[in-house]
Amino acid sequence: MSVAITEAPSGRDNAAAGDWVAALPLAELEAKGRALVKRGGRQIALFATPGGVRAVANRCPHEGYPLSEGTLADGPGGCTLTCNWHNWKFDLTTGEVAGGGDAVRVFPVEIRDGMVHVDVADLPAEERIARALAGLKDGFRRPERDRMARDLARIEAAGGDPRFALAAAVEWTHDRLEYGTRHGYAALPDWLALADAAADPVDRLACLTETVGHLADDALRHPAFPYPVGSEPWNEDRFVAAVEAEDEASAVRLVRGGLAAGGFATVDRGLCRAALRHYQDFGHSAIYVEKTREAAVRLGEHAPVEGMVLALVRSLINARREDLIPEFKAYRPARDTWTGRGSAKAKPADFCRASVAKCLERALAASGDTGRLYDAMLEAAAWQLLRADPLYAGRAAQPVSQNVDRLDFSHAITFANAGRRIAARHRELWPDVLLQIACFLGRNGGFVDPGYDWRRWQVTDVDRFLAEAADGVVDHGQAEYIVTAHLAKMLCAVREEVAAAPNAAWVPALAAALNRFLNEPFRRILPRRIAHQARETVRGE
Repeated sequence: MSVAITEAPSGRDNAAAGDWVAALPLAELEAKGRALVKRGGRQIALFATPGGVRAVANRCPHEGYPLSEGTLADGPGGCTLTCNWHNWKFDLTTGEVAGGGDAVRVFPVEIRDGMVHVDVADLPAEERIARALAGLKDGFRRPERDRMARDLARIEAAGGDPRFALAAAVEWTHDRLEYGTRHGYAALPDWLALADAAADPVDRLACLTETVGHLADDALRHPAFPYPVGSEPWNEDRFVAAVEAEDEASAVRLVRGGLAAGGFATVDRGLCRAALRHYQDFGHSAIYVEKTREAAVRLGEHAPVEGMVLALVRSLINARREDLIPEFKAYRPARDTWTGRGSAKAKPADFCRASVAKCLERALAASGDTGRLYDAMLEAAAWQLLRADPLYAGRAAQPVSQNVDRLDFSHAITFANAGRRIAARHRELWPDVLLQIACFLGRNGGFVDPGYDWRRWQVTDVDRFLAEAADGVVDHGQAEYIVTAHLAKMLCAVREEVAAAPNAAWVPALAAALNRFLNEPFRRILPRRIAHQARETVRGE
């Protein structure tokens, strides 16, 4: 084969400053058409094409198949190399893949005195990071965990901080969440906490990949939903009133003014008050506020605070106010009559199987000692999760109101964790936190089986169990991001509660509850139940 003597594009002004290595004689390459050489610790596939000699990394970036075994085809746009394993098609001039996917690395080539030379020097770190970040963003069109992991690994290998990529992912997605913050954002600080605690860099990368993947999944193919424009001076009471009135434009302008004046700390209490004004979204609102604050801390200088807070505000505006429905109608009167002077001594048994109204009544009676009341209710929440009746999680023939599974029980614990942290900063919000935990307990108490054999979930060494649980969550084996987010959130909530009170009476029960939550198989999609409830709905129309 006769080939043109050209240099493959390198991205550099002059490759003489690179790390050039002799590969093989041009005549040998022309005779074979292709060759595989190993230089500088790399495998390089060389091809003699009508457009010149081309050199690419031999391993397909998809799953590592040797590209030297691929199929060449000339076309109007240049020479295309097809990986024969999964049919990925690469432009040998640029390395780009047709239809989307991470590009294969292209190496500069020069012909000197009949010898093919290849520049194996790395591109500048800034360029490598920029390319990886662009690839990560491109991958949001069709999120695949393996591709995201590769781009994050490229950023890491170039000396970049992968947290920058997480911050960028928030910027790419925050205005594509039609109803605001979702579990991807809420789980972000928990995955970062697990990454920070991991000694193995593989585990750290796994945690970061899970985070980016969930953000991509939440925003997949969604259009932008722009936020209202403008800013006005922060006023906490006006902000809370705007959220109450579901006035997104006013709430957004006010929170922008607060962030500009002093960052998240300025708007923190207003966000907490708005989240706890009602028993909202089965506790999601308060959890989202606390997790947004933690995400801003963990992302540090990279944190896109405004984007995260705008998504949070939108979620508060759209939150369900569940204390307005009959099941929780006792909440507002209880909150209005809280005095903080109740002298009863709270016990876990007071809350394990009582109704919503009774749980609220007993919380009011014990309001004089918020610490003891919190401990009693947290232990009751662990008791309920340990005895959650599996019948309701899997039965098909039941009304929608009985669709209760472990996530309903775990939310009492993750809400308690978020609420305790909020109340530690803003003690005046303790009544809201404690009475809303009472709502969880009263609702969930109707779906427990006191005879359930919970002893299989007992934990003998809590510290060892929590360490092993973290290993299991990182390598979770689950397909749904919503499930993995709850695994991470529940694990981190329990770890934080145990760390805050390692000698509390509820520690064994809470560890056992986590054990059940993590290790009892999830049943997420129940086709028979969906069909049964659909027929029942139609029958009543």
